[in-house]
Amino acid sequence: MKKVIPSAGRTVRTRRVSRRFVLATSLSFAGLSLLPNGLKRNARASGFKPSPPTQPFIEELPVPPIAKPVTPRTFNPFPARALPADVIHYEITAIEARHSFHSQLPLNSIWGYDGITPGPTIVAKANTNVLVRFNNALPQDDPVQIGLPINAIHRHGGFQAPEDDGYPGNFFPTGASRDYLFLHPNEDSNLWYHDHSLDITAENVYRGLAGGYLIFDDLDSLEGEMDTRPNAFRLPGRMVGDTRVYDIALVFQDRQFDANGFLVYDSFDHNGFIGDKFLVNGKIQPFCNVEPRKYRLRFTNGSNARQYEFILKDGRTTKPFDYVIGTDDRLFETPLRDVESFRIASSERVQTVVDFSEYAGKEIMVVNRLAQKEGRKPDGVVDPGTPILKFIVGKTPVADPSQVPTTLRPVPDSERPANILKKGVKIRRQFEFGRSGGAWVVNNQLYDENRVDAKPVEDEFEIWTLKAGGGWEHPIHIHLTNFFIISRNGKPPAPIETGWKDVVVVGGSRGEVEILIKFSGYTGRYVLHCHTVEHEDARMMANFEIQPKRRA
Repeated sequence: MKKVIPSAGRTVRTRRVSRRFVLATSLSFAGLSLLPNGLKRNARASGFKPSPPTQPFIEELPVPPIAKPVTPRTFNPFPARALPADVIHYEITAIEARHSFHSQLPLNSIWGYDGITPGPTIVAKANTNVLVRFNNALPQDDPVQIGLPINAIHRHGGFQAPEDDGYPGNFFPTGASRDYLFLHPNEDSNLWYHDHSLDITAENVYRGLAGGYLIFDDLDSLEGEMDTRPNAFRLPGRMVGDTRVYDIALVFQDRQFDANGFLVYDSFDHNGFIGDKFLVNGKIQPFCNVEPRKYRLRFTNGSNARQYEFILKDGRTTKPFDYVIGTDDRLFETPLRDVESFRIASSERVQTVVDFSEYAGKEIMVVNRLAQKEGRKPDGVVDPGTPILKFIVGKTPVADPSQVPTTLRPVPDSERPANILKKGVKIRRQFEFGRSGGAWVVNNQLYDENRVDAKPVEDEFEIWTLKAGGGWEHPIHIHLTNFFIISRNGKPPAPIETGWKDVVVVGGSRGEVEILIKFSGYTGRYVLHCHTVEHEDARMMANFEIQPKRRA
């Protein structure tokens, strides 16, 4: 079937194209598409042979660079609107590049923001305004045949206007650009950005299109442990020149390689693609040299479908995470102490603080003890698990001015679930995630970008029930909000699920949840979807449209 891409002149204006999801035995896509003539999507049969062996812990953990602002020039957000004062400008370009996943494998062709994966980390301060021009310079004639050269950038966990949210239909082709305006509230945020193009997110993210986005404020400040003001958290981390030290973002992914060491992907595996090689920040099973002191470690699950359960090991002995200080984009009200393990699904984030001071001269492993062979759900906990990242702890004592406060982010009384529930919540909704005729559906309906499935009113609390059947587990992401889990299977959530969330796993052994949710700051159309991104691409997604607040 011939496929045609629209004219790719350089513009910030994008077109929304409706692609019809046609059900066949292979669940292949048909109708209007954005592939250039002659370029076919990778359609390898499932059941790959194991990837070639690679020696673990001989590759050093890379740390993505911090993006640098560019000289302000004429940027044109779409739709056209006045920019606020004091906008900080960035420019990031999606390109094809050669990447080494491991020195024992050949260089691979990846798609990366600024040619690296993960892409550069944007570091911003609260109460600042950021405008990012994302350029699409991906090749149209790509021999690897994983992904399509279209882009729609979603700042995951962020609060942004509909036109800046990376709505899946608002993609732009190669040769074009789009400017995204991000306004930052007065609080910390642990975000990331990734491609969100309709029907092709899984392949584009698998190919490498993702990066980090951190926001610091007056309490969780950029100065971190060196901030001597009375109210500053002084969590581990500080800036040294253009580099952040003692505060490490860790993006965990799985990938599959053929017998020659080249990246492969099954375009027709709509159940969720699982690879057999474990990456951290784009390297297979790397090592990281650390000093004997406290570190802030930010765990992000950047895999398409795999879930992880992480533990720390000192030899054969399990070492608890000294603190878990937050999940997804927010810090906890009170840190959790001595957490033995935590489970993390696609796009979930967990922030920890680990004190290496008592392990001077030793090696500490981050181990995944959750087996998973398919996208349905994990197969269960195994022992001893798979070591994914090795920390090599130095012997020389060092100064450590960092701390972990007993109180981090108190929940305002006006947001506290017990107070809201006591007053009563009028609106309840239910979203059930399942299959129909072999396709992925929400409330038994395929995603249709022309249909709106819910119309919440801004600043009004609602209770949503999220559930799934068929033994499948689905990590559900809801745009433009974070929410509280008020019950899981009718019981209070586990301690690690009591903070603000923007992703929650439902179905399978995890059951159903009730969440307390509201949307603030913007009105307009957004999406909720499964973040097993093959499910998202196969239409497990729904539109909701936030209505203006009712006026007296």
